[in-house]
Amino acid sequence: MSHSTKIDFIYLSEQDMIRAGATDMPACVDTMEEMFELLHLGDYRMAGPNNDSHGAMVFFPEHSPFPNMPKPTADRRFMAMPAYLGGRFGTTGMKWYGSNIANREKGLPRSILVFVLNDTDTAAPLAFMSANLLSAYRTGAVPGVGARHLARRDSKVVGLVGPGVMGKTTVMALMAACPQIDTIKVKGRGKESLESFLAWLGEEFPQITNVSVVDTVEAVARDSDIVTYCNSGETGDPSTYPLVKREWLKPGTFLVMPAVCNIDEEMQKPDVRKVADNIGLYEAWFEELPRPAHNYVPVIGVKFMDMIEEGKMAKEDLEDLGAIVAGETPGRNNDEEIIIMSVGGMPVEDVAWGTVIYRNAIERGIGQKLNLWDEPVLR
Repeated sequence: MSHSTKIDFIYLSEQDMIRAGATDMPACVDTMEEMFELLHLGDYRMAGPNNDSHGAMVFFPEHSPFPNMPKPTADRRFMAMPAYLGGRFGTTGMKWYGSNIANREKGLPRSILVFVLNDTDTAAPLAFMSANLLSAYRTGAVPGVGARHLARRDSKVVGLVGPGVMGKTTVMALMAACPQIDTIKVKGRGKESLESFLAWLGEEFPQITNVSVVDTVEAVARDSDIVTYCNSGETGDPSTYPLVKREWLKPGTFLVMPAVCNIDEEMQKPDVRKVADNIGLYEAWFEELPRPAHNYVPVIGVKFMDMIEEGKMAKEDLEDLGAIVAGETPGRNNDEEIIIMSVGGMPVEDVAWGTVIYRNAIERGIGQKLNLWDEPVLR
């Protein structure tokens, strides 16, 4: 029996991605929740010896004899992020990630991303996608999953540092998880980003009737039910990272941190519950990084790993979101406990949401069909 050797795949532009549902945040939160359960079951693979690596990054040296080699300026990186996800997904993919903060001067996003989805059996490409929206929505959706399980059910007040893209998608996901939210306090760096955020918020969520711009991270955190830091910043010196102090927080606060963050000594105590989106991700980072690792990757889960190595935290006190989603570890126990969750970002998230978008596109006839070959020249 002969088999066809022809391979076609689809190309999805950013507008195609929108038509295929990439900006449907409630559906994205549902997809991420399903993905976390598969992570807990172990039905996935990422890169690295423990199958949990964030990806492989190209680093540029401070001094190079080659004049055209890029300098390691702020957020200057290229990264490949591969993963396989099982369950109903059963697909494999890779996000290819280029970033340079100087892009903003050219009117471009800081990061420019594409995603390739492959058939897991043959390795043939299924789709080549514009991935800035894919990545932004899957990143924002994870705080929404956390809020479903770890925020107080009556949460109404959100404190936000960083009103950029990540801030917007995180707010969208928090609204999907906690529809009673009616108040947002926001701190930003520049007038333009704040004005853009406030205009967007008024259009997208008119039910948020109390909005205030604040000047300090303390004002963001005080009296908030949910606190999230979504700002970018320089790495290297954790004393410059936006801080959370225990004294600022009321009982029952849920903190979800997908970006640069540090915590004071009181927050480090064991009665503050500490949750990672995937403990294995931080263990992989910790193997790859110099010490203290938080100097190099500024998300709070890496700080937790430093604390464990330094004897400031017991390893068993770090909880895993997948276990919580699967019901093997309790979510919020009461309305008084303070919980802080780290969001590191994982390529399995891109595979999960990318697979949903791809299948939507096929079903709706969206995208441009491209041909790899009818018959391969080399076999």
